Amino acid sequence: MALLVDTTVLVGVLRNHKPTVARFDAVRDPPFISAITVEEILRGVRPHEQDAAEALLAWTIVADVGEQEARQAAAWRQDYASRGRTLPQADTLIAACAHRRGATLATANLKDFPMEDLHVEHWP
Repeated sequence: MALLVDTTVLVGVLRNHKPTVARFDAVRDPPFISAITVEEILRGVRPHEQDAAEALLAWTIVADVGEQEARQAAAWRQDYASRGRTLPQADTLIAACAHRRGATLATANLKDFPMEDLHVEHWP
């Protein structure tokens, strides 16, 4: 199964979080990341992390956010809003990128991805 890593995983790698780095180092094929994650990483990168962030992004496959992802994200947001829970736009778009590709979503924040039809792995 394909793998899509969210921003929390890449931040863990950049900040040398040992469990995250160990798990990420075991990944053989370049994982997907969402175009949303590219923006989040570049917005939050520290000056001394810039080169490492660019190298990390260059190794991944960027999953663009298109109409299908937007429609899936909107459906999830509507569904959860009707149950009294607001899901952030960025998280639902990232999840939709994984869902469309049949990929497992790796994240350090399971609570951000409660969608029942999404395969999610906790990467602490």
